[in-house]
Amino acid sequence: MNLNTPLSTGAGSDGDVAAVVTQGHQLVAMAEGRELWRAQLPAASYTSPLVAGQRVFVLTADRSVLAFDGRTGAKLWTQTRPGEPLVLRQGGVLLAVGDTLVAGLSGRLVGLNPDNGTPRWDVPVANSRGTNEVERLVDLVGPVSRQGSSVCARAYNSAVACVDTDTGRSVWNKAAQGVVGIHGDAQWVAGTEADGRVLVWQRTNGEKGWELDRLKFRDLTAPLVLGRLLVVGDQSGQVHLLSTSDGSELTRLSTDGSAVLAQPVLSGPALVVQTRNGGVFAWRSQ
Repeated sequence: MNLNTPLSTGAGSDGDVAAVVTQGHQLVAMAEGRELWRAQLPAASYTSPLVAGQRVFVLTADRSVLAFDGRTGAKLWTQTRPGEPLVLRQGGVLLAVGDTLVAGLSGRLVGLNPDNGTPRWDVPVANSRGTNEVERLVDLVGPVSRQGSSVCARAYNSAVACVDTDTGRSVWNKAAQGVVGIHGDAQWVAGTEADGRVLVWQRTNGEKGWELDRLKFRDLTAPLVLGRLLVVGDQSGQVHLLSTSDGSELTRLSTDGSAVLAQPVLSGPALVVQTRNGGVFAWRSQ
C-alpha cells in the first residue's frame, strides 16, 4: 500500500502486522493491505520497528523505547535513557531474544521486560568520553550479530562487544573504530573499520582471527557472513567475496559503479545489494 509520505525507517513485521516510521515522526501499522492505526512519536526514529508478541516496539532518536498494542495502537509503556545531546542518523539496535527485548541505549546494551519496559540487565559496550559532543557520541549501531543468546554489537567509533543475554553479562569487549554494524556466525564476528580495514574476532572469546587492510579507504559496508564467505560492498559499487577463514579474496562482483548503500543481504538463495543510484542487484550461486 502507498502511505503517500516519506519514511525514515524500513519496515518491521511479524508476518501479520507491518510497521514503519514516517519522516513526520508517525508510527504506522498495516495489515492485509490496509492501515490499522497511526501514533505520533515524541522524536524521530531511524531504526525499523520491531513487531513481536502482538506489540510494536520503537527505538527513537532521543534514546527512548516505546511499546504499542499491535492492533489498537494504544501506547503500553515508555523507557527512556538520558544520554548525550547528539544522536546518530542511522539505525540502532532493537531485537527480541527469547522473552527479552534487547535495545541499544546510548553506549549500553539493555535487556527489557517487553510487558512493562523494566530493565532486566544493563551492559556497557562503550563509555562516553572526549572533549566535545562529537567525541562523546557512543550510540550502538545496527546491524548486530546474534547466535542463540549471544548478541554482539558495535558502539559507534568505539568498541565491539558480545553479551550473553541469558545472564546479562559481557563476554568480551574490544576497541574498534568502525561506524557501521557487524555480522557473524557461531564461530566468527566480523566488522569493517572506518578506514576500510576488515576485522574478524572469535565469537567465544574476542581473540582476533585476522585483519585485512587491502580494502582500506573504500568506505565499506557492514559485512555479511555466509559460511565460508564474508561479503562487503564498497563506494565504487564493487562487492567483495572474501574467505571467512583468512580474508583472501575469492571473487569480486560489479554493480552500476555507485556506492553500495548498506549491508548485503541474503534473500532466499540470492545475495542482494542496493546502490546509491537506485540499482538492486542479485546473484545466486551456481
